Amino acid sequence: MPTFRLRKMSVILDEIHHDSGPDAPTPRLRGAVLAVVSNPFAGRYEPDLQPAMEDLKPLAVTMCERLIAALGGKEGIDAYGKGAIVGSAGELEHGALWHAPGGYGMRAILGDPKAIVPSTKKLGGLGASIDLPLTHSDASYVRSHLDAMTVSVPDGPKPDEIVFALVMAKGPRVHSRMGGLEARDIKGEDGLR
Repeated sequence: MPTFRLRKMSVILDEIHHDSGPDAPTPRLRGAVLAVVSNPFAGRYEPDLQPAMEDLKPLAVTMCERLIAALGGKEGIDAYGKGAIVGSAGELEHGALWHAPGGYGMRAILGDPKAIVPSTKKLGGLGASIDLPLTHSDASYVRSHLDAMTVSVPDGPKPDEIVFALVMAKGPRVHSRMGGLEARDIKGEDGLR
């Protein structure tokens, strides 16, 4: 079994009161948790990576629990996403290891949301930033919740590391006014509408 040794974990929290318009009645909370781990596949090609996804599930659950606590609990969390930054001795596919575990961690704790967990990944060095995509957790077509949060770890990833990230939010963009499907009109049948 590969070892993803945890070096550090960081939690970032935004409390958004306005975006150049009037103050929101309730500030939007948006947060991310980032884990810097060793990359057991750095510097070599491994043809079968899929079994390693199972090894990452406990990390995803721990990260999810930390992020939910920082956001003040599950109540009101209605957007999510995930991402990974792979150090230079790794390959993009090592970031793809986060697809199933990252989504699993959030789904296991948030109560089976319907929408796909949007994801992004990239190769990067120390301090590289990544835009973590956000979408409504029950319906991807809810425009008010389409967003991104830019995050980074100043001392990571080192060449033989990966930064795995989860992002969640409570509420829509503070001045959302682009129409389309509203959260109150979600049917919850297919994760889209």
